[in-house]
Amino acid sequence: MKKLFLIIALALAYQLSWAQMLAVSTDVVADALCTPNIGFELVTSNASTLSLNVAGNKNPWGKEAKSILVQPEYRFFISHRPMFREFVGIGAVASLYDITASGKVYDGYAAGIGVTFGYVLKMSQRLNLDFHAGVGVIGYKRKEYFVGDDYDYDYSIHGMQRSNAHGYNILPTRIGISLSYILK
Repeated sequence: MKKLFLIIALALAYQLSWAQMLAVSTDVVADALCTPNIGFELVTSNASTLSLNVAGNKNPWGKEAKSILVQPEYRFFISHRPMFREFVGIGAVASLYDITASGKVYDGYAAGIGVTFGYVLKMSQRLNLDFHAGVGVIGYKRKEYFVGDDYDYDYSIHGMQRSNAHGYNILPTRIGISLSYILK
């Protein structure tokens, strides 16, 4: 498995070195919501890009919560100019979370796929503003219990902890405004 990861990383590094355009971005809406994030977008053809966004937080606004999120995405630009004007994207999302809200604890993971629509506004030679919104099917598996419960005792079967909530929902996958800076 480690060898496969190394081969993929080297292939990606080789592709990045020959890329026509590479941009780094941050979603200003997520930043305003106390969720630091960073994204990378790589031009793969005259009309498409690949991107990878990573976000995470720990105890935003003093609330008991922590999460990490990874979102790879393929974008097709209708104008046939990458990182410019209208696009349609297809992407995946994976998240680990541990959130306490309204007297309940939600500790688990979620993964899914979705579609994104957006518009990229060129502000200068190297600076873009990216408006995007997306929806997808997200599956989850988590431990869900009330604050004060002894999860290890109350929800274990033969000494093994098990998730007690799972399913899927249709949810927003990406909603935001990203500020992108083109590196190359």
